[in-house]
Amino acid sequence: MSAIFFVCLVVAIADGDTITARCPTQDAAHPYEQVKVRFAEIDAPELGQPFGRRAKQHLSDLCFQVEATIRPTTRDRYGRTVARVECRGVDANLAMVRDGYAWAFTKYQTDARFPKAELSARQAGVGMWAEHQQAPWAFRHPVQPFTAVADASGCFTGPKGGRYRLQADGKRRYGC
Repeated sequence: MSAIFFVCLVVAIADGDTITARCPTQDAAHPYEQVKVRFAEIDAPELGQPFGRRAKQHLSDLCFQVEATIRPTTRDRYGRTVARVECRGVDANLAMVRDGYAWAFTKYQTDARFPKAELSARQAGVGMWAEHQQAPWAFRHPVQPFTAVADASGCFTGPKGGRYRLQADGKRRYGC
């Protein structure tokens, strides 16, 4: 975990894993700046998913309008600060997983406590684990079924543009 940290006031909760914080600066003309913070190690349900609004409310109960200790780990592709966040002395990232309102985001996992907390929450059926849930990354990028249709010459075009004919044994012969 980073030794650098900021103490900021949480002024908005976007969803179950993103906040906006008002942080002090060194600039006398602009003593504060608003920073979007994406919680490291976790992925909460999207607002349009079941439990998305409840996850946002749970994070709000933990952090809204309180001072938070923000420990940045990196920046994401949207320019948000990715960080571990502590509110009221509680590791909010871990609390969201432990309480059943977020997944341990294993794609970017660095802390072994998160998968353990998720497993415990699942087994106890707390929060969203009381029902079957679709992971937010699957919700954001659903797999579209692909059905190949042959053109007049009998050639198929695959999902990535490859052209082929089907042989009698069902195998593809590329190069139409």
